[in-house]
Amino acid sequence: MWKDVARSGRDIANGTQSELGILNARKSKMVIALLLTFASGIVDITGFLGVFHMFTAHLTGITVHLGNSLIEHDWEQARAAIVIVLTYAVGSLFGRVLMEIAARRKFPRVASITLTIEIVLLAWIAVPATSDTLSPYTKIAFLAAAMGVQTATLTRVGPLTVHTTFVTGMINKTMQLVSHILVGTYDIAHAAAGAARDALRAERNREAQMALFLACVWSFYVGGAAFGTWTFGRWGMRGIFAAIAILVFALSIDAVWPLSIEEEKEQSER
Repeated sequence: MWKDVARSGRDIANGTQSELGILNARKSKMVIALLLTFASGIVDITGFLGVFHMFTAHLTGITVHLGNSLIEHDWEQARAAIVIVLTYAVGSLFGRVLMEIAARRKFPRVASITLTIEIVLLAWIAVPATSDTLSPYTKIAFLAAAMGVQTATLTRVGPLTVHTTFVTGMINKTMQLVSHILVGTYDIAHAAAGAARDALRAERNREAQMALFLACVWSFYVGGAAFGTWTFGRWGMRGIFAAIAILVFALSIDAVWPLSIEEEKEQSER
C-alpha cells in the first residue's frame, strides 16, 4: 500500500512539474512573441526609410502598391513590390518546410535554425561593409525573406494564432474576443448563480487575457516602429542590430524552452 501511495505521490509531483514546465514555456513564448513583434517593427520601418519607401512585411499593402505601380507604369516600384512578395513567400515556405522536417524528426529546437537564418539575412543589411555592396533590390529581398522566415517560426501561443510580422489579423482577432467578452458579460448577468455562472465567468476571463495579449502584440509593433525610426535617424541601417539583439535573446530562450513545439505538433497532426 505504501508503495502505491509513494508511486501516486511521485506521479502527482511529476505531473505538477510537467504542468509548471508547460506554463513556464508558454509564458516565455508569449514574451518572445512580443519581442519578435517589436523586432519586426524595427525591421519594417528601417526597410521603409532606407530602401524604396516600401514595407517588407505587409503584403496586402505591397500588393495594392504593385497594382498601382503597374497602372502608372512605375516599373521600379513594381519590380520592388514583386521582389518583396516573392522573397517573403520563399522565406515563409522555407521556414514551414523546416518545421515539417523538424516535426518528422522530432527535433524540438528548429526555431534556433530559423532565427539564425533570419539573423544572417539581417546582418548582411546591418553591417555597412556588406550592406554597401548590395543593390536596393537585394536589400529588400533579404529583409522580406527574413520576415517570411520569422512568420513561420512562431505562429501558435496556446490556443491563439499569432503573427509577429503583421498585425491586421491580430486586431481582427482582438475585436472578435472583445465581442465574446461583451456577450459573455451579458450572459453572466442573466445566468443563475452556481456552476454555470462560474463557467461563464472563467471563459470570459480567459478571453480577456487573450485579448489583452493580442493588444500588447499590436502595441509592441508600434513600439518597434517608433524605436526603429529613432535608431534609423542616428545609425541608418545599422539600427537593425537592435532587432538582431532581440533574435539572439530568442535563441537563448529556445535553448531552454523550445519555441516551435506547437508549430511542429500542428505539422505532425495534419
